[in-house]
Amino acid sequence: MKKTRAGKQESRVATATASDIQSPSATYVPRRSSRDGVTVFALAVFIAAVCLVLMLCVVVSGKVGFFGIMLSCVAGFVAASCIRIAPEWERVVVLRCGRFNRVVGPGLYFTIPALEYGTIHVDQRVVATPFNAESTLTADLVPVGVDAVLYWVVRDPEKACIEVEDYFVAVSCLAQTALREAIGRSSVAEVALRRDQLDAEIKRDVEKEASNWGVDIVSVKVRDIVIPEELQRVMSLEARADRETSARMAVAGIEADLAEALSDAARIYDNSEVALKLRTMLMQYETVRESGGTVFTVPSAISDGFVDGSTQGVKRG
Repeated sequence: MKKTRAGKQESRVATATASDIQSPSATYVPRRSSRDGVTVFALAVFIAAVCLVLMLCVVVSGKVGFFGIMLSCVAGFVAASCIRIAPEWERVVVLRCGRFNRVVGPGLYFTIPALEYGTIHVDQRVVATPFNAESTLTADLVPVGVDAVLYWVVRDPEKACIEVEDYFVAVSCLAQTALREAIGRSSVAEVALRRDQLDAEIKRDVEKEASNWGVDIVSVKVRDIVIPEELQRVMSLEARADRETSARMAVAGIEADLAEALSDAARIYDNSEVALKLRTMLMQYETVRESGGTVFTVPSAISDGFVDGSTQGVKRG
């Protein structure tokens, strides 16, 4: 019974995982780089400040009391708030008394406690954001599903902090809206066959709004296009008919060229008996070479005698 229950639980977990992966509406959770180094540095600064204040208390009063412990904790908190670091790919927007003051980073930077604080940490690496549009009507009223990826980067941390509340969500929603609008302006054939044009339209529409937020759009790539099965069959039949028509037109053109070449050859052979005889000898040679037979050459006078004798016999009869 335990094995059976365990097997059922494993199958349920596997089913849930597969459904989450296959579901197009699953929430996208971006993978962030580790910031453990920043946390460890702040903790080290805090501990160093606490130890320094405790040592001063011991030197001054010869003992560590409650007041000394509280003073060391406050000093550690102030030191950890003043001395900070930012990773290489990160920029920090610092506000002073609620107003924008500066952008700092990467590396070591300092702030004034209670007056300055880092309001947002902006990652300036290229971000890949997947987005899709399900059952969106094209210009010829055909529902299609499109899956795409948006590559973008924050160039101006100040605008990304001040002009928009959450630039990541704003860019994602803007890309999805631009995708639906681009699909609505195109027919199903244009959506299926002109992916580059669709990519350019989406990028242009997103850049109009995202540039005000300090965001640059690197590129847009359409990954998959889902068309209804009924329309797929119709488009397949249409493509097959076009290919058959093209093939027949090509064969007809070749036949016309061949007929013209044969007509020219017939006129040449009609005007030149020598050329006709040479062509006959060449055909005999090719036949003998392929079959491995033997050809006997008879002088023309003897063959003409046979022909004349047979003709006279016919006349007499």
